[in-house]
Formats: sequence, C-alpha cells, structure tokens
Amino acid sequence: MSHANATTAGDSPAATTYSHEKGNVLRLAVAQALAGANTTVVYATGAIVGNMLAPSKALATLPISIFVVGMAACTLPAGMIAQRHGRRAAFLTGTGCGVLTGLLAALAVVLGSFWLFCAATFFGGAYAAVVLSFRFAAADCAPPERRPRALSAVMAGGVFAGVIGPQLVTYTMNLWLPHVFAATYLAQAVVALASAFILLGVRLPMPTAAEAGRGRPLGVIARQPRFITAVICGVVSYLLMNFLMTAAPLAMQMCGLPQEASNLGLQWHVIAMYGPSFFTGRLITRFGAARVVMAGLVLTAASAAVGLTGVEVTHFWLTLILLGLGWNFGFVGASALVLECHRPEERARVQSFNDFVVFGSMVFGSFLSGSLLTSYGWNAVLWLSFVPLGLAVLALAATAASRQARAAGEA
Repeated sequence: MSHANATTAGDSPAATTYSHEKGNVLRLAVAQALAGANTTVVYATGAIVGNMLAPSKALATLPISIFVVGMAACTLPAGMIAQRHGRRAAFLTGTGCGVLTGLLAALAVVLGSFWLFCAATFFGGAYAAVVLSFRFAAADCAPPERRPRALSAVMAGGVFAGVIGPQLVTYTMNLWLPHVFAATYLAQAVVALASAFILLGVRLPMPTAAEAGRGRPLGVIARQPRFITAVICGVVSYLLMNFLMTAAPLAMQMCGLPQEASNLGLQWHVIAMYGPSFFTGRLITRFGAARVVMAGLVLTAASAAVGLTGVEVTHFWLTLILLGLGWNFGFVGASALVLECHRPEERARVQSFNDFVVFGSMVFGSFLSGSLLTSYGWNAVLWLSFVPLGLAVLALAATAASRQARAAGEA
C-alpha cells in the first residue's frame, strides 16, 4: 500500500504528512506554476477569442465569465472528492479538466464555435478551482507554526506561471494559421498533462472516517466574525483582480495597443501576483494576517488610481502590476485568516466553502466587467472597483475593533 493512501503502524497521519512536507510543497509549487500558466492563457486570450467568435460583441468576455462560473460550480464537488477520496484524487481530476480545456478550446477555434469555446473555459474554471486548493494542501503538510510559509511557498510557484503562460501565447498563437490561438490551446493541454505527472508524487494521507464525520456544523463556523471578514477580504481581493484583469486585455486592444504589449503586461501581472509569496508568509507571521490583507487592499486601490491617469501601455502595465501585488497580499492574507477559523477535522468543508463563496461572488464581477467595459469604457470599470474595496476595509476595521474591545474586557 502506498504512503499516499495509508500510514505505517504506529505513525499518526499528522506525523506522516509532516515527514513529506518539503517534497509535497515542492511538487505543489511546480504544479501551481504549470496550472497557473493554463489560467494565464485563458485570461490572455479568452476575451480576444470571444470577440472573434461571439455572435455579439457584448458577449466578448463571456468565456472568461464562464471560466469563473466553472470555478464556483466545481469548488464544492472538488472539496467532496478530497474529503472522501483524498486530495490527490481531486488534484488529478482537476488536471484532467485542464487537458480537456486545451483540446476543446483548440477545436472551438478551428470550428469557429463560440459556445464550444465557452464550454472549454468552463472546464478551465474547474481546473483552476482544484488548483487553488493546493495552498491549503500545503498548509496541511506543515506544522501550525509553518503553515503560512508553506501556503505562500506554493503560491510562489505562480511566478513561473507569469513567464510560461504569456510566452506560450506569444510563441504559439500564429503557428496554425488561419486558426489563431489553436496551437496555443493544444500546448495548454500538454502543460496540464505534465502537471498531472508532477502531482502523482504528492504524498498525503487519506481522510479517516472519523475526520469525515466530525466537526462543528458549517453554519456555526460561518457565523464567526473572523471567518466572515476572511471571506469578505478573499472575495474582494479575487473579485477585483478578476474584474480588472478580465477587462484589461480587451481594453488595451480597444485603445489600439498591440497584442504583444497585452501579453507582456499580463506576464508582469502574474509575476506580481505570485512573486511576493516568497516572503508573504513571513510577513503574516510577523505582522499578522489582517495587516497584510489591509496592505493588499491599499495596493489594489492604487492600481485603480493609476489606471485612471491614462491609457498608454505604461499605465496599463503599472495598473496590472499593482493589481497583482494587491491580490497576493489580500488573497494570501485572507487564506491565512481562514486557517485560524477551523479545526483539523473541519478543514476540507470550511476551505471548500470559503472558495465557493469567493468564486461565486467573482461570477457577478466577471459578467459585469465585460458589459461595463463595452458600454461605458475602461474608466467606469476602474471607478466601480473602489466600492468593494471600501466594504473590505470596513470589515477589517470592525473585526479589529471587536477584538480590541474583547481584549480590554478580559484585561
């Protein structure tokens, strides 16, 4: 029997998990890099291919919105697979969806089928939903004092996604003319397949029957003020990243900027999303998750402010870089807050529920982004982003005030 599915006599599941901590975190980081490249390809090309194939220009960003729908719809099923059959089974199911994404998208471009392309991006969203559970799997691999660092180490793998994804688009988009991007999606399927082989070596214990059946009701956990704040901050961080990144490539095209500039902007955006993860865990350990989240919200606000100052290439690039930095601090910090809200036996349910709420909320922002951009322009997209930012800041402030009042009462 493999180490991934059982523990030796006398070893606790926790001890077995921690013994493979470095190997698991490394494999998850590499898989994060490859999977992140797949997501980057969808974001870099989805609105453009949608604009080419859609029956109406107003539907140009619908494929990316469907991608987000796939993330939301598949988060809870992925959590159920992980809880019943182990995280590795969920990982391999996700990478299978990633391979299917590339194959269906290539076929859609060749056939000129907009709706088949939307179906492909749905499976891409399913893949992305599973990939985002890598961060929690990494935290499970480490003792409590090292969990923020393990979580951020896996997220750091996305730095390489920021290079692989855009370069994949740049070097393959014209290989199968006149079917622009068809070769890109075939390459995307190959990258997802490579990720599956990496994940085969991840060693995590299977969940026990006791772990599957114990724990507080989800409603009790979800009513914790700290959990509510964590979810709000995760929602806002991811929603605004998706909201602005979905619109940016099409906005650059509408402003007459070249596709290569858009690809490079997205490359630096993804690098900025994941680069800070090399030290975000240490910042969380030193300053606390709430302060790191607040820094992320400030950076996201700065991103929108820069975007409002002009529509040259440099404005878009700086907007995307600041947006990536803000997402990293906001989302990784919010994920660390979630880890403080559940017991070990509750983790699969609570983590998948958190991601379901985050991705479900993103659906609204993704659909709104395309219609807002085509109807009112890039500036309207930027101005609207300040509303959820204000809500997240208020939630953090209220939670901090509540904790201070409670500490003063106990003193």
